[in-house]
Amino acid sequence: MKIFTTILIFIALALIVVNVTMLDFKNPFEGNGMVALIGIAASFCAILILLIFKISKKIEAKLKNQ
Repeated sequence: MKIFTTILIFIALALIVVNVTMLDFKNPFEGNGMVALIGIAASFCAILILLIFKISKKIEAKLKNQ
C-alpha cells in the first residue's frame, strides 16, 4: 500500500506540473486557465488526502505494535 500511495502522489504532482503549463498567467480565470486552476486545486487536495492516509497508516501500525 505504501508504494501505491507514493505512486499516486507522484502522479498528482505530475498533474500539477501539466496544469501549470496550461495556465495563462495574464488571464488565469478565462478559458483553459480556469480548468487548469481547478486541476491544480484538485491535485493539491489529492496529495493532502494521500498524505493524511499515509500518516494514519503509520499511526495504526504503531498502535498495533503496542
